[in-house]
Amino acid sequence: MTARIVEIVDETPRVRTLVLDVPDWPGHKVGQHVDVRFTADDGYQAQRSYSLASAPGSGKLELTIEMLPDGEVSSYLAGEARVGDMFEMRGPIGGYFVWSEALDGPLFLVGGGSGIVPLMAMLRQRAASACRTPATLLYSSRSIADIIYRAELERLAADGSGLTVIHALTREKPAGWSGQTRHIDRAMLEQIAFAPALGPRIFICGPTPLVESAARDLRDLGHAAQRIKTERFGPSGK
Repeated sequence: MTARIVEIVDETPRVRTLVLDVPDWPGHKVGQHVDVRFTADDGYQAQRSYSLASAPGSGKLELTIEMLPDGEVSSYLAGEARVGDMFEMRGPIGGYFVWSEALDGPLFLVGGGSGIVPLMAMLRQRAASACRTPATLLYSSRSIADIIYRAELERLAADGSGLTVIHALTREKPAGWSGQTRHIDRAMLEQIAFAPALGPRIFICGPTPLVESAARDLRDLGHAAQRIKTERFGPSGK
């Protein structure tokens, strides 16, 4: 199918959201992704997978793209693409890293960098469905300027729906910063995560080291492995 860019939103200096018009779009679930493919005049093809940022019933289809070093696809989408540009897209794809408000248990989300994208789709769906199941997002970023969706996350956390948003800044911290000031680790997860007895649904998305260590630590803290869903990204993928 063909996607056409109808709006571009700058999220951070290195991240932008593309709002797409896809006439043949069949609908999607939160947590799913798409494959984006470009074909050069000489026949060379480049394909990458990107998580969907939008909730299914929002009326929008959004991809949030981080520009990666030497990323041949992300450099275009997050830097050069303009409204009206078109590209090939396949999807939606995936049924493992998927959440819906019908699932039991509180929601615990752990994200790093642009790993926030599918987690944001979950929070947007949670808000759209007026879900009041307790939810916590633990989100690691390099600095305040690198927090994707910062203003929207603040609004969602302040709407009285039971969402808590906790930021961990790993490099630059502003004066007076009262949030977390290190990489996500076992002690932080033990302090912030819902108790295992509550049976939280856990979704972790980000760089492979963060995902693997967080999943391992949460299992060691007593959380059921079948309730922990993970998704990794890196320069060779998203």
